[in-house]
Amino acid sequence: MAIEVAHSKGSDPSTSPLGCVIVLEGKVIAAERNQTQELPDATAHAEMMAIRRACEGIGELELRGATLYSTLQPCGMCTMASIWSKVGRVVYGAGRADVHPMYFEAKHVDTLSFIGDAYRDDIEIEGGCLREECAELYYGPDADLPEEEQANL
Repeated sequence: MAIEVAHSKGSDPSTSPLGCVIVLEGKVIAAERNQTQELPDATAHAEMMAIRRACEGIGELELRGATLYSTLQPCGMCTMASIWSKVGRVVYGAGRADVHPMYFEAKHVDTLSFIGDAYRDDIEIEGGCLREECAELYYGPDADLPEEEQANL
């Protein structure tokens, strides 16, 4: 479903078509895509928008027991939002090595280790779910892109 949500933004990898779905007790409570350009809001990543909608929908600050599904490994900001909202599990498709570096922080912040080392020990992280299908949404790791087309530089 997160892949379908990402496709709702189109299929151009330059637009960072990310999709995120949050499920609680077997029910989808939020499904959002990246909306940074449309709003414009640098914090409007798919995961951030889904966390906002999920919390609004259930009327709670915490999403304990919920699973967040994302088409791409969450960035540092989205990782921290998952921690603070008390999401119980994060499942992502494509990882940092599967896509062009422009989709991540330039200094390679290892947010997954950060979670384990610094914060909660009750959050599960699972990467590689439908990895190939998710990676197809984005430019490949070796794509030769002009600098002006690289979103995070």
